[in-house]
Amino acid sequence: MDDELRSALRRLREEADHVVRVSGRTPVRSWLYDVTRGRIDRRPRPTVGQLPWVDAPWQDTVSGRYHGWRCRRASLKGGLAFVVEYVVCPYCNIGWVDKPYTVEDYQRCGLAAAGLAALRAEHPGVAWYTGSGHLRDSRPFWSAVGQGVDGAYQPREMCEHVEHHGGVKPRWKLRQRPQRR
Repeated sequence: MDDELRSALRRLREEADHVVRVSGRTPVRSWLYDVTRGRIDRRPRPTVGQLPWVDAPWQDTVSGRYHGWRCRRASLKGGLAFVVEYVVCPYCNIGWVDKPYTVEDYQRCGLAAAGLAALRAEHPGVAWYTGSGHLRDSRPFWSAVGQGVDGAYQPREMCEHVEHHGGVKPRWKLRQRPQRR
């Protein structure tokens, strides 16, 4: 790795708390989803490559995988460097991250740690977990980034307020009684 790349990575890590946010919300469709209690939700889900792209080192956009989740991305040299999807339950003060990915050329350079630290700083008092299990190869990573973090990024089921593929449930859905089987 050359000095120019090291310097660019250092600057990117230092700028992790300067995030440009893109809402991605569509008020009419969100209203329609709430009014129909979820029966009309046929929104196409964009992939990470189709998400809105802002010319900024760190971006926060809608998730391409899960409705209601957010996607934190870092870009370097005009391309993707790091991405992680997350959701925070405002009722339980619990956050979940899922599927962090760092481009191979930038792995073990601190981008994931910087991105996750910025999320924790934006959401103080939140305990952080992962929404899925840890692969054997990723356990040292989770152990390192989870040191001193409430929840330590351990696998945990979603709380009753969050659906894995649907984000934080709307209030009408929280008031529904469980169906008998």
